Amino acid sequence: MKVGLFGFGKAGRAVATVLLQSKEAYLCWVIRKSKVLQHRSVPEFLGIEHDEPGLIYSKDEFTPEQLFDKYPVDVIIDFSSAEAILSYGEEAAKRGITIVTAISAYPTETVALLKKLARKTRVLWSPNITIGINFLMMAAKILKTIAPYTDIEIIEEHFKNKKEVSGTAIKISEALSLPETDIKSVRAGGIVGRHEVIFGFPYQTVRLIHESIQREAFGDGVLFAALNLVHKKKGFYTMENLLIPYFNLK
Repeated sequence: MKVGLFGFGKAGRAVATVLLQSKEAYLCWVIRKSKVLQHRSVPEFLGIEHDEPGLIYSKDEFTPEQLFDKYPVDVIIDFSSAEAILSYGEEAAKRGITIVTAISAYPTETVALLKKLARKTRVLWSPNITIGINFLMMAAKILKTIAPYTDIEIIEEHFKNKKEVSGTAIKISEALSLPETDIKSVRAGGIVGRHEVIFGFPYQTVRLIHESIQREAFGDGVLFAALNLVHKKKGFYTMENLLIPYFNLK
C-alpha cells in the first residue's frame, strides 16, 4: 500500500515513524509547508532504516497533478491543515486515491467538500484517529443507551500550556448529547492527553479512560483506517464505521 503524507509536525512525524516501521505500508513522500527539510530522506531524518526512502517536498514544488503523476499513491494521510484538502482533494478523488484526514476541525463548507469527494473515492475523517479514543466513544454511547438514567461526567487532562478545551472531549460530549460547558478540564505539567468518562450509577461506577502516551498512537489509528478502507466501497467514513464490525462478537 503506497502512502503519501501531508503534514510533518509533531503528529505527522510520529505517523511517518509508524508507517515506515509497518510491513503493510510504504511511505512514498511527505508534503509540508516549509522548505527547510526539502528533499531530505524521511527515514534518514527520523533515524529509521529503510530500503527505499521517501523524500520530503514543500507544498509549492508540485501541483497535485504533477505529484500524483510522478509519485502515485494508494492512500493520502492528512495531518497538515484544514486548507490542504482544497488543493489536492479533487485531483486525488478523480484518481480514486483513498483520503484519510485527521484534521481536528473543518469549516462546514469543507466538510461538504469531503462528502462530495466521497462520491468518487473513499474518504475518512476523524478529528482524533487513535483507536483507543474511538473505542471509548463507542463504548460510552452503548453504555448510555443501556442506562440513560446515569450521571455522566467528562474529564480531560492536558499539558499546562494548553488553553482551549480538548477538541476530543467536545466530540465525546456531542456523541453523548451533553453540553460542552459541563466538561471538566485539568491542566498540569506535560500531560500528553487523558480523557475520562464517568458513569455514576446508584450502586456502582463505571469509568472509561483513554490516555495518550505518545503521538505514535495516531500512526496506529491511521494504519488501521487505511487497511480497513482498502476494500470498502466509495463513500464517507468515520472511525466508528470501521470499528462497528468488530463489536459483533461471536
